[in-house]
Amino acid sequence: MSLLSIGMSGLNAAQGSLSVLSNNIANANTAGYSRQQTTQSANASNPYGGVFIGSGTTLADVRRVYNEYLDTAYQNSTALNSDAAAYLDQVSAVDKTLSDKTTGMSAVLSSFFAAVQTASANPNDTSARQILLTNAQTLSNRFNSISNQLGQQKETINSQLTSMADQVNQLTSSIASLNKQINQVQGSSNTTPANLLDARAEAVRSLNELIGVTASEKNGVFSVSTGSGQSLVLGDQSNTISAVPSKGDTSQYTIQLNMAGNTAVDLGNVISGGSIGGLLRYRSDVLMPAINDLGRIAIVTADAINSQLGQGVDLNGEFGASMFKDINNAASVALRSQAAQGNTGDASLGVTIADSSKLTNFDYKVSFNDGTNLNKVTVLRSDGKAMGTYDLSATPPPVIDGVTLTIKNGAAGVKEGDSFKVSPTANGAKEIGTVLTDPSKIAFAAPLQGEAGKSNQGTGTFTPPTLTVPIDIEGGADAAQLRVGIANSMPVKMVFGDKAADGTQSYTLSNAKGEPIGTGTIVPGQANKITINVPMRDASGTLLDPAKSFSFDTTVAGSPTSGDSTSFSFNATGKSDNRNAQALIGLQTKATVGVGADGSGGLSLVGANSKLVSTVGAKAAAATTDTTATTALLTANKNARNSVSQVNLDEEAGDMIKFQQYYTASSQIIKAAQETFSTLINSL
Repeated sequence: MSLLSIGMSGLNAAQGSLSVLSNNIANANTAGYSRQQTTQSANASNPYGGVFIGSGTTLADVRRVYNEYLDTAYQNSTALNSDAAAYLDQVSAVDKTLSDKTTGMSAVLSSFFAAVQTASANPNDTSARQILLTNAQTLSNRFNSISNQLGQQKETINSQLTSMADQVNQLTSSIASLNKQINQVQGSSNTTPANLLDARAEAVRSLNELIGVTASEKNGVFSVSTGSGQSLVLGDQSNTISAVPSKGDTSQYTIQLNMAGNTAVDLGNVISGGSIGGLLRYRSDVLMPAINDLGRIAIVTADAINSQLGQGVDLNGEFGASMFKDINNAASVALRSQAAQGNTGDASLGVTIADSSKLTNFDYKVSFNDGTNLNKVTVLRSDGKAMGTYDLSATPPPVIDGVTLTIKNGAAGVKEGDSFKVSPTANGAKEIGTVLTDPSKIAFAAPLQGEAGKSNQGTGTFTPPTLTVPIDIEGGADAAQLRVGIANSMPVKMVFGDKAADGTQSYTLSNAKGEPIGTGTIVPGQANKITINVPMRDASGTLLDPAKSFSFDTTVAGSPTSGDSTSFSFNATGKSDNRNAQALIGLQTKATVGVGADGSGGLSLVGANSKLVSTVGAKAAAATTDTTATTALLTANKNARNSVSQVNLDEEAGDMIKFQQYYTASSQIIKAAQETFSTLINSL
């Protein structure tokens, strides 16, 4: 036993504790640093005069203050908060674009229909018509502008995924390297390298900011995997990830896990948490549906307005021309489908919109799985609904949610197992544009008119005549022939006869030459809907060969007298007629978007836009709430972790005073030993 050695042991212990404490203070602001504590143990006691007296102390260990449960909760909440923040950052921008009256669609849609209303009040006013064309251009430009913004956001997400994948690879490589270093240190000294453990824990936390992962420890080594179980780090080995174009749609990047043996696994549908998870969730939950929905509104806008204009007559006495580009132009038809990577055939798939009112905002996977009949396809909608199996060679072709599909074979054609992604509306807002520049060609007048005979004596009335089957403005040669036929086959005169004993009243129909073309009866005093079939003639007045006809409808009411007549003619000079303009105004409130297969339901153009705005707005509000909640959770978990592991400068300052006193006291023991030894020497 030595008083000097006892003092020296205390002095060394105090010095070691001060060094550890100083290191804590120096790293108070170091990210991920866990404070350290020293532990001491008493040295062995020695027998002395029948008793045992201690021999001092030993610095037994430097312990890292760490709670695995609290740290895991902190890492998990980091992943959740990063996911929510990335989602909110993206959805807020889209919400502002769509809802703001200076950048959204609401104001320009209202302005367009207001311009139609103004022009219809004075249909022969060229200046009002020109204002309408200007508003149409503004409308299409706004669709284009929002589409460009959404498209840029999609490209930005691709770029962010690429950058974040590189950051993930750096972190996983770092974790694997730290695993190796920790294993080496623990194997050689049986001690825990606190700084390396902190660096690894901080790397895992940083990784959770990018992608949600789960870390499990065995024998001091971390294994890191995604939430769905794919391994990123195993021991001192790490797998990389890459942002690559997805197989179904090369315009959207997905995350691919690169494994040994050139094996790649698509993680796009299983990643959750972290900024990557938030971006992928936002893209599938908000961005792509918004692009499709906006495109659907644009397509229906162009189609509905063009179709209605096709039913009218312009200031030149000619049938109406399209105001917007044909929704089924060759480029648009080709852009609506994309062959999957890995197709063995070279065929493409043409997608034609047959009924814009039946379009949805979903995408479709079209698969050629029947090797015995490659005209048969299986269609799966992106919401998971199996649409069924269709024969594309059928006549007429099958209509699937408003679209028809056409195989366009190359040299190799379509092969069994080939598939296509069909996006009927994705490019709608990008492709819309105005083509009409002459205001006189806006068809405000109805094509047919009726005039009661001037000598009529009865009380008979009739409604303005309307074509039974609307003219397809993009119908090509058939539509052109129909228009010529209508203009050259009129007028048609209806002359009423005597009332019969059964209470009915007959009428006869004759053409411009007075030749009879039909007969019928009405019931006086009731509303009698009459459909009149008219043989078609060419510009020379000759009946078409083979014979063709068109029909129009009118409703006769009241009680005509015998000999009363009505003449129905082509409205070539109806400059003041605004009946077709009124029908255009009606499109503002008419259900034309998302109409059911049975013709029920649906929304107006304005209503569909309002729904899009409210849907995105609701998701933005939910994202704000989610971010607030996850931020609160992250703060609570961070504080809980820090309450255990973070350096507390006040506590460290108190400990410093304690260890200084300990050091001073130990030095006094040494001094006492020296004085005792000196006294002993001097006494000899």
